[in-house]
Amino acid sequence: MAVQQKLQPFDRSFFGVVLTICIAGLFIFISASLGILAHSESKFYSVLFSQLALGYTAGFIALVICLKIPYTFWRKHSLYIFLFGLVFTALVFIPHIGFSHGGARRWIAIGPVSFQPAEFLKIAFVIYFSSWLAWFEKKKKEGDSSQIVPFVVMIAVTGGLLLLQPDTKSLILIAGASSVMLFVSGIQMKKILWICGIAVFGFVTLLFFRPYTMNRVKTFLNPSADPRGASYQVQQSLIAIGSGGVFGRGLGQSIQKFNYLPEPQGDSIFAVYGEEFGFFGTVILVCLYVFFSIRGYSIALRAPDAFSRFMVVGLVTMLVAQSFLNIVSIVGLFPLTGVPLVFVSQGGTALLFALASVGIILQVSRYKRAA
Repeated sequence: MAVQQKLQPFDRSFFGVVLTICIAGLFIFISASLGILAHSESKFYSVLFSQLALGYTAGFIALVICLKIPYTFWRKHSLYIFLFGLVFTALVFIPHIGFSHGGARRWIAIGPVSFQPAEFLKIAFVIYFSSWLAWFEKKKKEGDSSQIVPFVVMIAVTGGLLLLQPDTKSLILIAGASSVMLFVSGIQMKKILWICGIAVFGFVTLLFFRPYTMNRVKTFLNPSADPRGASYQVQQSLIAIGSGGVFGRGLGQSIQKFNYLPEPQGDSIFAVYGEEFGFFGTVILVCLYVFFSIRGYSIALRAPDAFSRFMVVGLVTMLVAQSFLNIVSIVGLFPLTGVPLVFVSQGGTALLFALASVGIILQVSRYKRAA
């Protein structure tokens, strides 16, 4: 029987957990940013303004807008969105538009505002790949055994553009999310294994051409090897989390954020949080992200069609993977990736598009499958 779509209120539980993490994240961010204030008052207010204006304010506006746009719009324009994402990201290489920081060329400046276009590209990739998977699923039902060459081409083009910046972390997130989407699509396991094999080969090859990536892997394997160099961030993060004990020092009372943790408001913000709120606090935050993922995937299960199901799976996986990559790398269970903690870390562009993704997911939640 044909599937009908029935409009309903958006998933309030999903929105509630996002709002909870954002409110808690704002307090955590302000506390962590006090480490900047101790060294530069102007930088502190600049970072705070970017997070509040571009991140939270513009992010929630984007959430509301995406909540109003029918999800079918994204499928109809998926190719153009993806192509725009590629061109938008390529602008980082244009002189006087793109600029570099810390040895990477990942940002473009539009007036006084700077953007990291790869954040948009991640969403654009998920949208277009969802559209292709929905088409591929229909072909499978018709008996067409087409190969997954388009997927390889998409990854190759996107990966090449990101590695030139270089932006390895965004490529890892895109590859991870698309792999989960492929698994959900029911594609043959042998094809997934082939893709995984190619990915492993590519990662190993990358280690030999990206010395800093190799250093991070070595640091992961032996965190005490270079405590004043490559292992410094992990060492200081573990000290911060360990000194938080069971209940933490209290909000604003972190010591490590002032002189020891690099980027306490960014990559290391979970360490600051662990120091101030202790073991119980970190468990609560992890549980919030777990609930976010469970509720997000439940929306995917109720999605009205294949495209919306794949899109929600991809977006939820992207956000959850990014959050847990940040956490496990800070506690030394994974090589440092430099990804921000979603809804918490500094990064106006990342927060803006994360909230936009939430708006898309909530829009899909307004529909349910009805026989």
